[in-house]
Amino acid sequence: MREALSGLTVRGRAFLAAGVTAMVCAVLLGQDALTRVGVLVLALPLVTAWVMGRSSYRLSLGRDLSPHVVPAGQPARVTLTISNQGRTPNGALLLEDQVPYVLGTRPRFVLDGIGRGWKREVTYQVRSDVRGRFSIGPMSIRVLDPFGLIEIGRVFRTTTSLVVTPRVTPLPQINLGGSGMGSGDNRTRAFAVGSAEDVTVRDYRRGDDLRRVHWPSSARMGELMVRREEQPWHSRATVFLDNRAVAHRGQGVASSLETAVAAAASVAVHLSSRGYSVRLVTAAGESGAGARHHRESDATSHQLLEALAVIEPLKAPHIETGWLDESGSGGLTIGVFGAVAAGDLPVVRRMKQHAGVALALSLDVEAWASSGAGSPAAVLAHQGWRTVSIAPDTRLDQAWRELGHIGMAGRHITVAASPVAGRTEVQP
Repeated sequence: MREALSGLTVRGRAFLAAGVTAMVCAVLLGQDALTRVGVLVLALPLVTAWVMGRSSYRLSLGRDLSPHVVPAGQPARVTLTISNQGRTPNGALLLEDQVPYVLGTRPRFVLDGIGRGWKREVTYQVRSDVRGRFSIGPMSIRVLDPFGLIEIGRVFRTTTSLVVTPRVTPLPQINLGGSGMGSGDNRTRAFAVGSAEDVTVRDYRRGDDLRRVHWPSSARMGELMVRREEQPWHSRATVFLDNRAVAHRGQGVASSLETAVAAAASVAVHLSSRGYSVRLVTAAGESGAGARHHRESDATSHQLLEALAVIEPLKAPHIETGWLDESGSGGLTIGVFGAVAAGDLPVVRRMKQHAGVALALSLDVEAWASSGAGSPAAVLAHQGWRTVSIAPDTRLDQAWRELGHIGMAGRHITVAASPVAGRTEVQP
């Protein structure tokens, strides 16, 4: 009852004031009929509050988000399921779900006809052009009586996370010249010499499919042997993203950092689809998706994109080099760089020495802000990287194609937008 009285709406308070006023005027004027009217008007919100206070409503909320991970610019659908498990019917429900500003306006719904066993589903869409991890919820509900005199608020504290991944640009096939890491069965190999028993069988390993057991060789060797129809070989690649705040210019989705993140995402997905075992490294070191994966390329791509979705500008001015101390160097390294200062040259040189093949996409940060430090393309090329410079209006697929045309280490190409629409010009 106390909660219901504290939830009086403007209409309910007006009824109380009108009832009291009518009763006072009836006493002053000696009008008994006006007294009965005042009592009726005054009693209506009080009786309504008493009924609402004794109502045993039990509301439940279910929120379903599909999908939970979406690319930037693509919508996701939120389905709300509200049900009343109480015995006493109520009036109307006013629903308002809390969503971040970048996902759109807050959705509001009005549902009526609530009764025992009542259940309703409502849906709405959210969409963001900004990558990141966003929380949807909590849901606030206001219960109204049929007369609109009492309003009681409820809040469901549950939330749901939506991950918006960077935009991915399909990249053309180019000659990367990477190296491999011997583990697992990945690439087919044709054997031109030697007998089948000597070349295409190996020792049985725990987990091998028993259907691949070669029984004649097993009988001759005295232990289980399996057919080796493919050469154990995995191509590996490292995608380095320079996410230091001092290396980038601009704000929001138009900043050079967002361009770098989108480029790193496109490269990672492209390499994963080509069968590379990809790890992601930032200026802070190896990320949560840094371990090399030997699973399906789709699963690897999703994990890399989710890691890139939450990349933030790094305040530290230096590049972490702990990931370069691991054994087994010599793989393909593709770096996405912003501004490169003189103090970064030793790290860049170590990265080049650590890599078998070093490719670089260098952002011309001077194009994002006149006070920028300029493009590091020439610096990276001097350190032995095959590099191409990217401006704000550069098409990533075109830059990637030109990167594949660079056959000599130490060269770099600047890809700029041509004055003629639909054309590009290459400036060596």
